[in-house]
Amino acid sequence: MLVGLIDGLFNGVSIGAVLLIVALGLAVVFGLMGVINLAHGELMMLGAYTTYVVQNGFKLLGDSVADFYIWAAIPLSFLVAALVGLALERTVIRYLYGRPLETLLATWGVSLILRQYVRSVNWSMMIGVTLFCLLFFGGQWALKRFSDWRRIQNWAIALLLPLSLAIAVITGILINQGGVRVLTKPWFSARNVDVTAPAWLRGGMPVGDTLYFPYARLFIIGLTIVCLVGVYWFLQRSAWGLRIRAVTQNRSMSACLGIPTQKVDALTFALGAGLAGIAGFAVTLLGSVGPNLGGNYIVDAFMVVVVGGVGKLVGSIVAALVIGVITYLLGSGSFALMLSSADASYLKPLVEFFTFFATTSMAKVMVFALIITFLQIRPAGIFPQKGRTVDA
Repeated sequence: MLVGLIDGLFNGVSIGAVLLIVALGLAVVFGLMGVINLAHGELMMLGAYTTYVVQNGFKLLGDSVADFYIWAAIPLSFLVAALVGLALERTVIRYLYGRPLETLLATWGVSLILRQYVRSVNWSMMIGVTLFCLLFFGGQWALKRFSDWRRIQNWAIALLLPLSLAIAVITGILINQGGVRVLTKPWFSARNVDVTAPAWLRGGMPVGDTLYFPYARLFIIGLTIVCLVGVYWFLQRSAWGLRIRAVTQNRSMSACLGIPTQKVDALTFALGAGLAGIAGFAVTLLGSVGPNLGGNYIVDAFMVVVVGGVGKLVGSIVAALVIGVITYLLGSGSFALMLSSADASYLKPLVEFFTFFATTSMAKVMVFALIITFLQIRPAGIFPQKGRTVDA
């Protein structure tokens, strides 16, 4: 019974570590900025696909270096997701602060775009996207440099946007009609792709005769701890972390004191997006990834942040671990086994109750029910903290 409990706790903590590393970026974006980012799961998906691309690149370099892809994949996953998050903040989110419903709808639309982009992306599409960015943003840069931008801004954007889009689309269509297989073949398509863990992460660490701790899950737990320490140090010990906390508490006063609030917004959102990319890397160690990867985790990530307390990292830690442990103990039937081992007749109804919920889907139903009950008692979460509201 003790061995089963230890094994259940380890598996629960490992599930909690995955939930935490997924929710960590959301805790920054939603907790500190008050932005409901439904595209967070798709940013995580981009991190997973970045890991897949990096792995294939290292395979081309030879078997001797193939297992070292992991050390390049972690920073690149962070960087790719952070850059996409930065672009999202500069082009969409910046105009929607203090408007949660519009933010929710906009980021939901972005999540659909990113999902379909991964399914369809090929060289012809990338040429079109690159051409659009060069024409649209390059045109704006030229007009700002050589004309009175404020006077012609609305007219310039109204002209540049359809013109750039039309040229990019026509170019993509012409390339597709050319029939060059290399340019029109999808990079990923809708199918799932597999990322092979390095040889030193396969297998596990035996403890005694019955316990077995997989190396991949131990690595994810360690990576989660490193990310937590890094985020805590950045927010509590760095100059930009101080600016982020200042803007979170009082945006107007921070602006009066000379803090560049727009740069703080962009940096905070990029940080949260980058952490989602690292979460995508971590998930690749557990199985195959696909375009729908983000949808499998976004609800759980919001659940961790809300239960822990919006804007409180320690609350997210506690919530992720508790939810992970309870989900595993319920879904694996560990509760039913522990109660049945007591061999007491009065425990039989409880054994039957927990046996009914001893599947992954039913365990989630029970966890959601427990969370709803908990939020009736503590609607602000375990560790409530005031974050940015409509003053953003």
